[in-house]
Amino acid sequence: MKSPLPVRNGVNATRLRLPQDGPWATAMEYVLERFGHVDSIGIMNRFERGEVRALSGTVVTPDTPLAEHTFIWYYREVPPEVRLPVELEVLHQDSDLVVVDKPHFLPTTPGGGYVAESALVRLRNLLDLPELVPIHRLDRMTAGVLLFAANPDTRGKYQQLFEKRTVRKRYEAVAAVRPELDLPRVVNSRMIKSRTYLLAQEVEGDANAQTHVELLQTSDDGGGTLGRYGLEPHTGKTHQLRVHMAALGLGILNDPFYPTLLPKAADDYAKPLQLLARSIAFTDPLSGRQVEYRSGRQLSAFPPA
Repeated sequence: MKSPLPVRNGVNATRLRLPQDGPWATAMEYVLERFGHVDSIGIMNRFERGEVRALSGTVVTPDTPLAEHTFIWYYREVPPEVRLPVELEVLHQDSDLVVVDKPHFLPTTPGGGYVAESALVRLRNLLDLPELVPIHRLDRMTAGVLLFAANPDTRGKYQQLFEKRTVRKRYEAVAAVRPELDLPRVVNSRMIKSRTYLLAQEVEGDANAQTHVELLQTSDDGGGTLGRYGLEPHTGKTHQLRVHMAALGLGILNDPFYPTLLPKAADDYAKPLQLLARSIAFTDPLSGRQVEYRSGRQLSAFPPA
């Protein structure tokens, strides 16, 4: 369902489904009852300025009856955001695909308190590509290679690569070393994550998450031995790498979630999560060529020799 309103300042219009009946005479009355506690004046102003649209592009006015439209679109009022002190780098750009090297702390898409300060909105504005969409996602705390589709006509071909698991993704992480642990190994487990619970969980049942784990290098930092690990997920469950490493007794350095959920605290830019999406490789569905995109970032707890 295509929005009748264009992307504005890198942000999509919000879609709202209206009930077909109820005690509200107009669409505006319903929206005010649902969201008026947030910004009643702003809501009325949007309707009065003609900024609320139906699917056909018809302006929804303050007097438009409730049942006249099923969906309406409008722009959210985006509060001012402090720019995060991190920068992303464009690794590749053509008319179909944009590949970036995402920094730690920058979310992939708008959410929570981050709207303008997301990789998607930054890139839409930087590259003047309002139709840009992410092909996959990285956690806000994870850095590395991230792909975006620039052409609506070809984005499905790239999305299918991930759906069919024909993309090879390699990550690096820093964690403690357990000499008794037999590596490399493949970790299999069943993982679940609900929308109402912050953490992913491993449960009994058939495995739906698989990660290959190997120890690439060790270093003695004076306080103990750290390892640089290579991780290759064969599935894409939320927080999969963090959960599997914690299950091995190798909690990723600076992880505030696993194995122990720490109290919420302000971001410490000197201590990013030591997890990096190092590379992505696949057969390009348009050219047929084998391609690989690599992050130029380094994990700060394990700098190169």
